[in-house]
Amino acid sequence: MSVSDIILEGLFMRVFITGASGHVGSALVPELLHNGHRILGLARSDESAKRLTEWGAEAVRGDLHDLDRLRAAAAAADGVVHLAFRHDAMQAGDLAGAAESDLAALQTIGDALAGTDKPLVSTSGTGMLAGVVQSRVATEDDYDPNGGYRIDAENYVVDLAAKGVRSSVLRLPPITHSRLDHHGFAPSLIAFARQNGFAAYIGDGKNRWSSVHTLDAARLYRLALESAPAGTRLHAIQDEGIEFRTIAESIGRGLDLPTRSVTADEAPQYLGFLARFAAMDIPTSAARTSELLNWQPTHPDLLADLAEGFYF
Repeated sequence: MSVSDIILEGLFMRVFITGASGHVGSALVPELLHNGHRILGLARSDESAKRLTEWGAEAVRGDLHDLDRLRAAAAAADGVVHLAFRHDAMQAGDLAGAAESDLAALQTIGDALAGTDKPLVSTSGTGMLAGVVQSRVATEDDYDPNGGYRIDAENYVVDLAAKGVRSSVLRLPPITHSRLDHHGFAPSLIAFARQNGFAAYIGDGKNRWSSVHTLDAARLYRLALESAPAGTRLHAIQDEGIEFRTIAESIGRGLDLPTRSVTADEAPQYLGFLARFAAMDIPTSAARTSELLNWQPTHPDLLADLAEGFYF
């Protein structure tokens, strides 16, 4: 949909974004502003608030624990994009606590939007499909009806379609990469390699990870906000599946370090909080998303970005 189409249809929105100054948010806020939308961005610090106002957005001070503030901001907006997640808790090993905060925030936002037909675009990960899909490429139709870590939040958002919310979930791959990526899985793998003196992979390293460029993901969030049907699961995928060993070898070249296999038992020692993710084999397709929203990635792929050297 072009900007002129949005103007004609009166679809310019006042959008509330959690995680607005973070990795993906720092690409999404300019993307939305450039396309005529107004932004209310949740900011945890004065620094984040200043960054948002410099971009042309309005800052809302608070975090995921401020449920009353989340409710009020969501109710005042024409649509919501939920990007924030307690990555600090996840990296410290408190996966359950991070997921509980995420679900509580989404339930608060969902209650504020119920019956309005306003859009809510939430965030999940393709890694959540690791226990559902085996020996094939995962698609947007795949999901876990039994719930679990972050899956409960995804299923909750999809179910909001029955409560008068134009809800969608955008699943990000294990690596969303670009010059904006300072704390994601790629920088973490690089930090572990520096610490270890080698880039590690588990076993034969043939398990596959998908990836997407941050700017392509941001454009997909905008398209979902503007036109995704209610109850939609979407995939932000550029590389369907790169062998983990290949990623480790690229990191090794970037750091001028060797690459080495470690066992699953050794993985926590060398890969820290990523040990539980590093063995996942979850190649993923975005074919249905591309067809539904006319979305095609146009920016460099993961190996090209790693070869550029800016990560190092």
